[in-house]
Amino acid sequence: MQVEYVKVAQTLPAKLRRFFARYPPVRGSATGYQDGATVLASSINTSPADANANHTESTFPPPLVPSDSPNPFKPHKHPETGRWHDPVYSLRRQADLVKLARVNGVEELLPYTYKGSEESRKRREEHGLRIKGTGVGQRVKGKAWERTMKSRLEKRKQAMLGMPTLVQQWKQARFLLILPT
Repeated sequence: MQVEYVKVAQTLPAKLRRFFARYPPVRGSATGYQDGATVLASSINTSPADANANHTESTFPPPLVPSDSPNPFKPHKHPETGRWHDPVYSLRRQADLVKLARVNGVEELLPYTYKGSEESRKRREEHGLRIKGTGVGQRVKGKAWERTMKSRLEKRKQAMLGMPTLVQQWKQARFLLILPT
């Protein structure tokens, strides 16, 4: 089974191979990655029999190195300084990786990202197209002539239907004006 995974990994583009080499997905997680607290907690020994086994002299947790960073697509807080660090991958690079992974069928192995297909589908369902007038019961504003065209055509149609009577009235009025009294 491991041989099959290696063969599949070798068929991936170089960008994806480098990404998965640097940030391999964690087994048993729904998204393939765990948050930093879970990773740190799982690495600390919590058994009551050997409580001092993982004790170190430093009072601060060790600084994060790239392999310890749980999700390279999200910003993280440095444990010692408390400062926020930008994501390792920018939104543009995240989108490139997601597109490559989607084409190669390994998108579910990527960590959570705002650029993922699932997240995009959720946003589309929640917000729609975000173009004014495309929602249910809405109309596009349009130009003034476009907004009044329907009423003008209706008036024109009514005028054309009433035209024979109007012609008769004009003929009678003209005839009456021509006759001397």
